[in-house]
Amino acid sequence: MQHKGIMLIVFLEYFVSGHGEADPTRLRAFRCNGRSCNPPVGNLATGRTPVTLTTCGQNSTELYCFYPDQNLLHRVSHGCGQPRCTKCNANQPDNSHLPADMTDDFFANPISWWQSAQGVHREEIRLDFETEFYLTHVIAVFKSPRPAAMVLERSQDYGQTWRPYKYFSVNCTATFGLQDDLIEEGSMCTSRYSDAMPCTRGEVIYRALSPANKIEDPYSPEAQDLLKLTNLRLLLLKRQECPCHGLGLVEKPQRFAHYAIYDLIIRGSCFCNGHAEECEVANRTGVMENVVHGKCVCRHNTAGDHCEKCAPLYNDQPWKPGDGKTGEPNECRKCRCHNHADSCHFDLSVWLASGKRSGGVCDNCKHNTEGHRCQRCKPGYYRDRGKPMSSAEVCKPCACQPMGSANATFKRCHPKTGFCYCKPGVAGPSCDRCLVGYWGFGEHGCRPCDCASDCDQHTGTCFNGYDNEPFFNIPIGGRIPDLVQTPANESEEEWKWNDHEQGFSALRHPEKCVCKEKVLGSVSDFCQMKYAYVIKARILSAHDKGTHAEVVVKVKKVLKSGKVKIARSNRSIYPESWTNRGCTCPILNPGTDYLIAGQEDSRTSKLLVNMNSLVKPWKAYLGKQVSDILRTGCK
Repeated sequence: MQHKGIMLIVFLEYFVSGHGEADPTRLRAFRCNGRSCNPPVGNLATGRTPVTLTTCGQNSTELYCFYPDQNLLHRVSHGCGQPRCTKCNANQPDNSHLPADMTDDFFANPISWWQSAQGVHREEIRLDFETEFYLTHVIAVFKSPRPAAMVLERSQDYGQTWRPYKYFSVNCTATFGLQDDLIEEGSMCTSRYSDAMPCTRGEVIYRALSPANKIEDPYSPEAQDLLKLTNLRLLLLKRQECPCHGLGLVEKPQRFAHYAIYDLIIRGSCFCNGHAEECEVANRTGVMENVVHGKCVCRHNTAGDHCEKCAPLYNDQPWKPGDGKTGEPNECRKCRCHNHADSCHFDLSVWLASGKRSGGVCDNCKHNTEGHRCQRCKPGYYRDRGKPMSSAEVCKPCACQPMGSANATFKRCHPKTGFCYCKPGVAGPSCDRCLVGYWGFGEHGCRPCDCASDCDQHTGTCFNGYDNEPFFNIPIGGRIPDLVQTPANESEEEWKWNDHEQGFSALRHPEKCVCKEKVLGSVSDFCQMKYAYVIKARILSAHDKGTHAEVVVKVKKVLKSGKVKIARSNRSIYPESWTNRGCTCPILNPGTDYLIAGQEDSRTSKLLVNMNSLVKPWKAYLGKQVSDILRTGCK
């Protein structure tokens, strides 16, 4: 009855694991979508051949005897029956009983078995796997009487070291010095599977998960220590005779002295850390039907033979196994590389610095990008604001004129604007011409004109009238040139020069460009201006855009901000006032720190500077004074 019960369990598992009529695709989708999952359990022994120390008839033909299976003889009466004797030869297919016969299909070949050589007392049956698997239970169905003593062991390092799963003995204390688990629950030894009867079809069963081995999370380190294995070994240590021998005279009892096993069933699954629902061929495993393969088909953005790591572009947080207790999949999260990298790695320091929100660092950024997230352009390139950050063409090469660019940076430009860093007296986004009031473009930059007005950029000859004036790009504090189109909100009269006077650079000729500067008056005067922002900023560069000027500044301190968000970083501000001499006001000198208070255009997110703005060279006392006004004065 016990044998029938075990075969029923195996048959049901055989059916549920994919051999019945259920749709496996639907089952897999239910198991793995949005939760931890595992592949179905199967027979790990199928398609794999055990290794034994001996096999009957391996050197020559042997004669052996056995007591036949009463069920196969269809005998109604119970008893030993008459022994039978026959021959064994490992080289004769009809008379061989090889190790592979233990792991063949027990439904198709119910009476095939492996048999050891005669007279051996110690035998070893070892099954070596090509990778790591999870074990659930082991069933061995003996043809000979079960051993009086045996040990089931596993290795987790491909046979280098071994640890016992269970000891089996008719007397645990005498054989192994251990208490019998029939007396002490949870003991490593048991006597329940060591009786010599029945003389054939006796079973030995080991369950990895039992009441003594309670596991809540099957993917936890404790579960892995118990269930994971690369090799399984059965040590048969003491042979025992069938009790039927004592009922009558047995001729040549040595012919009964062997071990024999009908079936070795090892139930388990491939090991996938809760991140896969099916497995495929790994290494040398064949393609035989019903084989439990060992390479996981990983889900949840994981990778590796056992889904033991995150996929190449999904390392933004630490890898974790699925949680078999709560069902959480613990999916790997994609790194934010803006489509400029094929992989990333997890960096603990970045993870901790972010407050454990993001730890991914992109590898080998492409498309001329760099940074942890490939979020900025490499030196020598600048961002094209007309393209999304994910575009392969987002970073354009700097177009700096080598002669006009600063020696150390002629291949570099501002990463956000593309403007090049120029030598003294040189102007233009590419540093390819002289500033107004300078001439002699060359390897040392440009020289100041020795004139009251501007001069010829090539010869240095002074200009005497307005008609000879060329078109220039000039910095803030300099003249804005003639415009092709007059802005709609300005009248033509406001753009004409009075008395044919020339416009001049306030940096070179401050006496010609005089800006009426706003002064820091009383608290009420300051508050009435209702400035949208107040910052401390260093002027980095200034550029004429034709219809407007743009100043690149480095914001060092934010005393007040409005609807436009201001960060302590580089950004642009926009002067919008000119004098009738053609000078931009207020004057902002590159390389100088200023206190700047002005208005904003929330629609375009621009910070504006005009004649009503407060622009003063930065002084500590001035900053404190304004901070106090903002904190207490303006209600």
